[in-house]
Amino acid sequence: MPDQVVETPYPLIDSDPHAGRVVRYFRPSDYAAWAAGTAAFPGAFYALEVADRTRAPLRVPLRICTALGFVGGFLFAYQRSSLRFWGWTENKREYDRDLAELTQRAREGKPLYGESNDPAFVQAAAHRNSLFSQIKFGTIPWFNLSNHPYHGTDSAKYGVKSTPSSSEQ
Repeated sequence: MPDQVVETPYPLIDSDPHAGRVVRYFRPSDYAAWAAGTAAFPGAFYALEVADRTRAPLRVPLRICTALGFVGGFLFAYQRSSLRFWGWTENKREYDRDLAELTQRAREGKPLYGESNDPAFVQAAAHRNSLFSQIKFGTIPWFNLSNHPYHGTDSAKYGVKSTPSSSEQ
């Protein structure tokens, strides 16, 4: 796949981060946003019920609203974390953590983004399907659950030496 240069206001960490990394890099403010989303949905439902009473029991509807708020809050927190990976919002903490984590993996001789048993064409398809999918959470929640080498960054910054291509050998 051809490399594309992406201009962002902050450094690009990963254009297609694995779901596990996105959640591991949650900040306390992401957890607060998740909690706010979880509380806001049933809170708004209850406020509307108080404003215009239906006289129906609220136990089950409030539980459903809490579950939907939990899922919506998680998607919002996940999207906030992804925006930092893409360099669209301030990401100094994540950048430093990523640099330390992947530099250590490079020193240990491990693949930077994990190992995959999938063939190259499956990894490429997984990348194409999940790239910037966090923007489309309103349509369908889609996460990158595949390890692949397509992340939009130069691996040399982690100390990985590029392998010579067949034309150079």
